Amino acid sequence: MEIYKKQTLTETFSVYFDRRMIKILLLGAISGFPWVIIGSSLSLWLKEDGLSRSTIGWAGLIFAVYAFNYLWAPIIDRVRIPWLTDKIGHRRGWIVLMQSIILISLIFWSVINPTTNLALVISFGLIIAIASATQDITVDALRIEQIGENEGKSMQAGAAMAVVGWWTGYKLGGVVALTSAEFFQNLGFENYWQITFLVLGAVIIACNIGLMFINEVLQTDRSESQKKTDKMIEDKLGASNLLTKIIAWLTGTIAGPVISFFKKNGFNIALAILAFIFLFKIGEAFLGRMSVIFYKEIGFTKTDIALYSKGLGWLTTVIFTLLGGLFAIRSGVIKAMFVSGILMASTNLLFSLLAWSGKSELLFAIAVIFDDMAAAFATVAFVAFISMLVDRNYTATQYALLASIGTAGRTTLAASSGALVDWLNGDWGIFFIITAIMVIPSLIFLYMIRHKLNLND
Repeated sequence: MEIYKKQTLTETFSVYFDRRMIKILLLGAISGFPWVIIGSSLSLWLKEDGLSRSTIGWAGLIFAVYAFNYLWAPIIDRVRIPWLTDKIGHRRGWIVLMQSIILISLIFWSVINPTTNLALVISFGLIIAIASATQDITVDALRIEQIGENEGKSMQAGAAMAVVGWWTGYKLGGVVALTSAEFFQNLGFENYWQITFLVLGAVIIACNIGLMFINEVLQTDRSESQKKTDKMIEDKLGASNLLTKIIAWLTGTIAGPVISFFKKNGFNIALAILAFIFLFKIGEAFLGRMSVIFYKEIGFTKTDIALYSKGLGWLTTVIFTLLGGLFAIRSGVIKAMFVSGILMASTNLLFSLLAWSGKSELLFAIAVIFDDMAAAFATVAFVAFISMLVDRNYTATQYALLASIGTAGRTTLAASSGALVDWLNGDWGIFFIITAIMVIPSLIFLYMIRHKLNLND
């Protein structure tokens, strides 16, 4: 009989001091930084050059590429970058290539006037978005591969650090961009945004230098496993020639990750996993899509919303992300999923209370804090959950696909959130109750398969 001693809280927290967590934090920051470039920086640049809000809004469509990056994720798993892969590794080679594309695009931006060359500005913005979305696939794969398959606790801590890293890259990158632009504007430079993009390019170079300190484990078995899949498909085609080899490679690249996922989990369990991932955050998405509209209608000013929802929200997100990681480590990722799902539903009910009580800054602050706490817990558990599900032979593809299924659930169904409020004749209290109920179907799927998942947790 083996006796296990439960870790103390201090011992559990010590997992964050693992040297790999710093590397994962940096990977998260590398992933979050480009959002500053094509988000706030591009929008303000266009605004201060006199372009209309409508034009700026349409420019934001370049973010749509993030929803479809799973389509080319199989290429990231299979294709080796000439010279770079041999020198610095498969994953790091792809990241450096994408960072280089972003850097070159920033250099082109630094010599373009958006008023006279708007199409060119948007084109390079689209290139940055595609490179960033492609980079995200590789960053997630490298993050997962930093940790062994049997290190469930480290995987959960890594998920928390990745989320904190993303927000750090996004927020600190925003500080660098806005501070630099104002600095050069105050010095009298008319092209202050163009100069700022060169500063952001320097940050990209610094990220590449930092990336070299993140070691990449050589995965020789990955290539061998992928070749076996290709050979199996080629044998089923009944011939061996150049055409069948090409078909086998393409089929293995695209279908291999899907076949692996269903083979590993079994068909019924795999379908239940996909249903859970699709449905889990729908209630949160419905609330998030309409939250600012609700705040405005109930009487809060833009300053109130910025203070409570954005400023206070970011601080609580970082704190509760780290705490959420600790909770997942001590309780296990499955229990963390159940608890975070119940928390999401419960905190949505706080907004019902706010809707029925009327404008209250205290209740607003409480609702935002608890909502951010629930969202942080859910995000950490969700990232850890899908990270543990992936086959290391297809890390990039399976993670990108599973994450995109979760995104699809939030973006497609939540698009009807405004219509639901209208159908309820503006009854926000009932709306938030419905969003709380939305988490139940996903938890039913998770309950059905909870004992059949092998997550090395």
